Amino acid sequence: MSTGDSADRGQRQGHVAVRDLQAGYGDTTILDLEHLDIQPGEFLSVLGPSGCGKTTLLNVIAGFVPASRGQVLVDGRDVTDEPAYRRGLGLVFQGYALFPHLTVAQNIAYGLRVRKESRAAVTRRVNQALALVDLVDFADRRPRQLSGGQQQRVALARALAYEPSVLLLDEPLSNLDAKLRRQMQFELRRIHKAVGTTMIFVTHDQDEALTMSDRVALLNAGKIEQIGTPEEIYRQPRTAFVADFLGAGNLIPATIADGRAVTPEGAVLPANAAGHHGEVTVVLRREQITLADPGATDPVVIGPSAEVADPTLFPVGEVLLRAFSGGTWHLQVRVGNPEDGGQVFSVELADAGPRRTPPPEGSTVRVVWDPTTTLVIER
Repeated sequence: MSTGDSADRGQRQGHVAVRDLQAGYGDTTILDLEHLDIQPGEFLSVLGPSGCGKTTLLNVIAGFVPASRGQVLVDGRDVTDEPAYRRGLGLVFQGYALFPHLTVAQNIAYGLRVRKESRAAVTRRVNQALALVDLVDFADRRPRQLSGGQQQRVALARALAYEPSVLLLDEPLSNLDAKLRRQMQFELRRIHKAVGTTMIFVTHDQDEALTMSDRVALLNAGKIEQIGTPEEIYRQPRTAFVADFLGAGNLIPATIADGRAVTPEGAVLPANAAGHHGEVTVVLRREQITLADPGATDPVVIGPSAEVADPTLFPVGEVLLRAFSGGTWHLQVRVGNPEDGGQVFSVELADAGPRRTPPPEGSTVRVVWDPTTTLVIER
């Protein structure tokens, strides 16, 4: 499992292809994919809400759930009807599934011994796996003597020890606390770069998917809503579902009339509506909004360079909520008639220190953004 050997192997092996795949439970179809290709050495996150089919997809690839239609191919070999143990895939699940009576080294060695590897090969691969996950000094400990993060690294080392071309990970970080989860995200990314193994990672956490992945496949109701790099899928969502799931915060229905985006209440939204027609959704991310004094007439600078020449064109509202979360302030500002709920804008402002806190709840503010940063998605 030397870095050079693994990286070279990752270039040749680890391609997973799904073709015209359907799967489910009983008479209920959960998954319906036309095609999906995971490239050798790629880190792909499968993201989506509960019940969208992401874990079912992983279980079909692993061989735990049969496909009712279609194919699963690994390095060109059709494994659709092969049992899980013959597919040669590595598996890491939410539960660590470590043997409590075995040491760390013995847990890692277990699968190798089942495969009847030689004693020398077992020793070599166990030592390499321990070094890879930085647990050399913990080889003789039992699982109960380890933290949650250390146990997760043992499970990862066990899966990597027999050098699979593809590693499947089903929400493996969900049991960890927020700080440890963040650390493990970067640790997994480091390990992936070191070994070059294709990794398919299931998660419902959009921040986790964006942080770790080469590409993200966002599932919705058993189908791929969009697939792309983290930056592509975040900055260029193709549907309102994608924008909403990735935390856009503000999705405003509108109609394009005379080249302008007009809300159902008749308000004109400053937005880049060029090339769009009919019913649309205007997407405005929380971090793209700033707040101004409602009486301000001077240009308002947004970000490092963008300017709005006339801030009075933007709506005025009331701060309903203001919450501090460390380096960020989260606000909700209601614009329009409070009797019918109006339009509530979610705003995210970077903390600028104790002397420059955002307006308190109940304040009247103007909601301002750079129109060129808005996304317009046709419905």
